[in-house]
Amino acid sequence: MTMEMKDSGSVVLTAYHPHSPARIPGMEQSFVQDIPASHSPASRKSLSRCRRINRMLSNESVPPAFSRSNSQASMDSTSMEDFWCEVESIKESREDGSEEAMLLEFKPADEGELEAEWLQDVGLSTLISGAEEEDGQALLSTLTRTQAAAVQKRYNTYTQTLRKKNKHTVRDVRDIFGTSDSSPTFETVPVSPVSSNGIQLPGQKPVWKSVSSKSCLDCGTDKGSPSITEELSYDVSFSESITVLLKTQEWPKNQRFKKEDSALPKFIVRKSRFGLTEVGDLSPEDMKKIRYLSLIELTAFYDALGVELKRNRLERVRGRENGLFGVPLTVLLENDQKKVPGTKVPLIFQKLLLKLEETGLETEGILRVPGSASRVKNLHQELEAKFYEDTFDWDQVRNNDAAGLLKMFIRELPSPLFTVEYLPAFITLVEKISKIKLQLQALHLLIMLMPEANRDTAKAFLQFLKKVVANEGKNKMNLWNVSMIVAPNLFIYKGKRANQQEMQAAATTAHIVRLLIRYQDILWTVPSFLISQVRKMNEAAMNNSKRQLMFDKGVRKLLRRKTMERERPERPEGAVTFPPYLQSDIPEGVIRVYAPLHSKVSMAIQLNSQTKAKDILARFHCENSHGSSQNMRGQIQSLHEIGGNIGQHCLDPDAFMLDVYHANPQAEWVIKPKAS
Repeated sequence: MTMEMKDSGSVVLTAYHPHSPARIPGMEQSFVQDIPASHSPASRKSLSRCRRINRMLSNESVPPAFSRSNSQASMDSTSMEDFWCEVESIKESREDGSEEAMLLEFKPADEGELEAEWLQDVGLSTLISGAEEEDGQALLSTLTRTQAAAVQKRYNTYTQTLRKKNKHTVRDVRDIFGTSDSSPTFETVPVSPVSSNGIQLPGQKPVWKSVSSKSCLDCGTDKGSPSITEELSYDVSFSESITVLLKTQEWPKNQRFKKEDSALPKFIVRKSRFGLTEVGDLSPEDMKKIRYLSLIELTAFYDALGVELKRNRLERVRGRENGLFGVPLTVLLENDQKKVPGTKVPLIFQKLLLKLEETGLETEGILRVPGSASRVKNLHQELEAKFYEDTFDWDQVRNNDAAGLLKMFIRELPSPLFTVEYLPAFITLVEKISKIKLQLQALHLLIMLMPEANRDTAKAFLQFLKKVVANEGKNKMNLWNVSMIVAPNLFIYKGKRANQQEMQAAATTAHIVRLLIRYQDILWTVPSFLISQVRKMNEAAMNNSKRQLMFDKGVRKLLRRKTMERERPERPEGAVTFPPYLQSDIPEGVIRVYAPLHSKVSMAIQLNSQTKAKDILARFHCENSHGSSQNMRGQIQSLHEIGGNIGQHCLDPDAFMLDVYHANPQAEWVIKPKAS
């Protein structure tokens, strides 16, 4: 259900929740009565901004249906004042015409269509089309028990709804997977014990190493930090780790947040012998599979918690095709990459962040204190005309105006930064899940689901917000203040429809932003159990390809010819032979590492149980310290695992190489700069 919420100035704020509660009688009328008279254009001129905010926060101006105290996740009015002040600022900027109206249109969900779209989004369109696709079969072969149950539940719902509609004959799941039981199930992969990189080594126990402060966000060093530290594990899927959950469990109806930073627990992620993998460390092909698996895992995780995973169905996005503001991220990046190849974050966004980092981090009230509306409007227009010509004068931009432009850029995106499709899932993870550790796990999977352009831009934004919080002593902006200001810009959007959950979700969205800022280093690390499943997918696909090749007549003839060549007499004594390091058969435990940018381009290295990736890098650096290529100097070199059961994997410097080698013995090992 969607509703329109308008004030007398015809301003509409939108938070998209397609599965909103049943319509309450008289709801539209009660909300119109809720808007104080001070919100009319005439009276707005006569009342100060603070007075209007106070009236907005007063009990008299908010009827029971929309009371913020009735929100599933709420806080006292004073702690939410920054949020509502920011909402007012956004409304005023739209009223004066500085921001263009761009509408998101939603397509109503037909019965069975949600399940069909879900199966397509997780890479299992083969279950709908009936085609024998290798990728779909490979994906199914890697699923855990809870993941397989989630897939089967959606597929069963899909087939049942199609049978009711009598659209066409639908294959039974037993026909697809060859099961005869009356309650068919997908074949699953054991979840315990598995190594963090996907290959279980006989008799091996994981060795843990604390993550350094450079590799993991330390949440407990601030004043008033919590005494309890929780450990996060990536070895077993999140849905499998939920062992006990009563079906009759009731979630708190009045979940209240504490705004103190110390209310957030400190989480420690420990490195296994395979190290940690960041989002940018994997190839695009493998990240696509990570996205498939993340949606399956997120669905299974919500199922295990007894929570419905809700998604919006976006039909059309109206946005500009050129310019800076109001342009889809993919279009903007495509244009920017023509100017600066390899750009992952829009150039205008990077420049605004750089401007604020250089001069605005210590500005008191940065982000909170609005800039001049007229100046921001003029700067907006000037940037559109001069930015790509490199004639815009950044020295004229005041810090608060730059912050206003930054927030405007985020709000003006035709599709929200955290995607329209999964906005309900972001809200649900806080409103329906009370434990912060479980909230963080759900949030982690949602980050893995984001499109690359959105995820990279969001990461740059959150890194900036972290720097703002780090300068709290001078700018007076703590974590909760920043979250209050940023939340409306990320989770409340303009458009033509809204509902009552918009105002109720205020504290919820602020809490989400707080989690994103505090735990961002954790959230942009790929869970190792997902990498494990990607490896198994790739291995299954390779095995399927090998079986197909064996039935190809041309290949069989080639194999016969090769066999005959092998049976020819051995070379006579004295024939030229190649040294072992140039032969294709490398002894067990020895890897050949290639370094194209070094003067010594390859080296055979004997691995032992303590050899780390950084040891190999140090050895190459030592032997090539005087003759390295000019292209290499000033670049950070990393060891990459390429091929075999992975596309490309930039290894953690602390990864134990013998373990990685055993996990992927067919890989090639290359030293090259890490992708930025």
